[in-house]
Amino acid sequence: MNWLLRRLLALWVRYKILPEHAAAQLRDWPRPLCYVLEQRSATDLAVLEEACARLGIPKPGRLLLGGTPPLRSYLWLTQRRGLLVQRLDRRPPRQLARMIAALRSDPQLDFDLVPAAVYWGRAPHKEASWLGLFLSEDFGFASRARKLVQVLFNGRDTLLELDEPLSLRTLLGAELAGAQRGFRVARTLRALYARQRAARIGPDLSHRRTIVTRVLRTRAVRAAVAQEMRERRVTRYKALQQARGYAWEIAANYSHAFVRFMEHALGWLWNRLYDGVVFGHAATLGAVAEGNELIYVPCHRSHMDYLLLGYAIYVHGYAVPHTAAGVNLNLPVVGRFLRKGGAFFIRRSFGGNRLYTVVFMKYLAAIMSRGHPIEYFIEGGRSRTGRLLQPKTGMLLMTVRSFLADPSRPVVFVPVYFGYERLVEGATYVGELSGRPKEKESIRGLLGSWRVLRQRFGKVHVNLGEPIALAEILERHERDWRAQRWEEEARTPWLAAAVDELAERIMRNINAAAAVTPVSLLALALLATPRQALPEADLTRQLELYKSLLISFPYSNRVTVTVLTGAEIVAYGQSLRLIEREPHSLGDIVRMSAENAVLATYFRNNVLHLFALPSLIACVFASNARVSTADIQRLAWRVYPYIGAELFLHWSEAELPAVVEATLAALAAQGLIEPEPDGGAWRRPSPASAQAMQLSLLAQTTLQIIERYYMVVAQLMLAGSGTLTQPALEERCQQTAQRMTLLSGLDSPEFSDRSMFANFIALLRARGVIRAAGGGVLEYDEVLVRVAQDAQFVLSEQLRHSILQIMHS
Repeated sequence: MNWLLRRLLALWVRYKILPEHAAAQLRDWPRPLCYVLEQRSATDLAVLEEACARLGIPKPGRLLLGGTPPLRSYLWLTQRRGLLVQRLDRRPPRQLARMIAALRSDPQLDFDLVPAAVYWGRAPHKEASWLGLFLSEDFGFASRARKLVQVLFNGRDTLLELDEPLSLRTLLGAELAGAQRGFRVARTLRALYARQRAARIGPDLSHRRTIVTRVLRTRAVRAAVAQEMRERRVTRYKALQQARGYAWEIAANYSHAFVRFMEHALGWLWNRLYDGVVFGHAATLGAVAEGNELIYVPCHRSHMDYLLLGYAIYVHGYAVPHTAAGVNLNLPVVGRFLRKGGAFFIRRSFGGNRLYTVVFMKYLAAIMSRGHPIEYFIEGGRSRTGRLLQPKTGMLLMTVRSFLADPSRPVVFVPVYFGYERLVEGATYVGELSGRPKEKESIRGLLGSWRVLRQRFGKVHVNLGEPIALAEILERHERDWRAQRWEEEARTPWLAAAVDELAERIMRNINAAAAVTPVSLLALALLATPRQALPEADLTRQLELYKSLLISFPYSNRVTVTVLTGAEIVAYGQSLRLIEREPHSLGDIVRMSAENAVLATYFRNNVLHLFALPSLIACVFASNARVSTADIQRLAWRVYPYIGAELFLHWSEAELPAVVEATLAALAAQGLIEPEPDGGAWRRPSPASAQAMQLSLLAQTTLQIIERYYMVVAQLMLAGSGTLTQPALEERCQQTAQRMTLLSGLDSPEFSDRSMFANFIALLRARGVIRAAGGGVLEYDEVLVRVAQDAQFVLSEQLRHSILQIMHS
């Protein structure tokens, strides 16, 4: 009978086996193997037998022990009992007791248990039928009728997972002598299945109403309700209703059936919008998903980020995270669908509302304690410039506090980098940076956005960064954090420093997983020219240079680089209508229109950090034919703390001298600079050479950053120490940058972004270069004078004079 069922299923069922190395691992296993299935199911067993036969590994039908009845090499943890009224029998299986008895009688014998799980309707990269979406795998045990329907509708969309073999003798440990039925082994295996199922489809998250009730019953919420009663002089019922309203406003209403439906819908959407969604370093999830509470912390580039990350995670076989979304997205109808996809809503500002704050924190703790992965954007909002924004640490602090209150599951942060080649919101971003008010999200705006389906947006890259274990961060700041008792309102002096370090690590790890696309390379090359145009041969050579630098001077092993050649990148840019070719008898000119050039600054900024140090050193040679190694190291030491903080570069200041040496060697290997015989200095190539032009274009990448720094220093020195406040200095610098943009024709919206100047001034204050005196005025001493002198070494005299003339006017 089992043979016939296996043959019938083989005609219909299609499955994917994880991990991919399962066959190589189990094929020549030295000890007897016994497969463990979570529940009694003839269909699951038949699929397992078929897979074992296909892989050439030991099959579950083999004889394991003689006797009456003979013991086969498989067992079920749970069975159903009863005819009319069925109940689950969770007692350890009899086969396990016989295996334990055999171990006691033969000290040399051991059995290895292989946990096997069959998920119907959960295979990565597959799409189910519409009815199959609602019959896919969940946490309930399927009846025979439901299993039959699952096989019919989801049989071609199945996942078989074979876990690492577990030694039965090791699992029993010291209890082998007294063990009879194997209760401890059964508990261990059930816990393993629960972790696997949570990693694949998400934890068994109860109905939204249950979560809200649990949150309202916590001691912290009850105390906040009592405080609300006292301060606002309201009844307990009214205060409790207020708390309940906050909880319902926040809470997600996750539906696995809806997520399966959205997999199908989003697959169609991505095929219409993009040429492909590339998920980089997906193997990272396999290393950290099981047994850990995952917190996905992506950069925020587009509204598509929410959907793309959840989709990419899900189709690779892992649970969709609960995503923190701004309450502005809680639109009629749309908000309900987002909740079913795992979105929970958060206000932009808590505004000192203690009751709302406590309810939100307890909700976050509730979903963390149940093991559901979480996703939030620590930049707070979408970047309009393509750079990473300064992190907002509010959500991080709440996450860390929730973990400290209940550290049962290790917390691991997974940074995520999004690399787009075109943005759905591109025109909107340009308008906002040009001074137009930010558009408010609305149903009308959402319906109008469907026009983008007629456009082409290239590829999207979703790269996972190096995971960060929270326990390691806490250990560096407080060795005894596990032994401390954490109260709801506990204030610890070291916690803020730990959260700040965590935020910095996340941002640096996001940038260390950058995706270098053809569009970002074209933007780097063409925006370095005054009219965004280059001869095709020169452009191709410059693109190849950028790729070569990324290979000879790799920023990180998680950076992904386009495989296209320079000529292919030019052709790709033309196909996206990003650039245009102008025929000429001496060689075609490739140019970028003024409209495309403005938005191209966004994609240049996505990868600006990868070329920051090579470009910074190239700037030194823009005004100097010969520079000593000591001067280069001194200038790098002077500038790196500021440019490193602005671009979230991942090298420490202690590592900088060696990194500068490696950068010089990489530039020399490309012929961009030449070492002197004694090795104490470097020279730039002949001005008429192609390498000189390449060096000049490379320098332009960070030149605008140095110009902004010089504006701040020059404005301070022009006004004198103790004259300007920080707001006044920021305003003067912004006006200077705006005027410079108008006079030079530079069209880079973030060049005059006031926040850029504010961040640099804050860094100058933090490092003690300037200080705030009485009345908020800024004072400085000879340290700032030395900074100004070094700027003269990097910026050309003509450029410095242009900035000073604009300031004086």
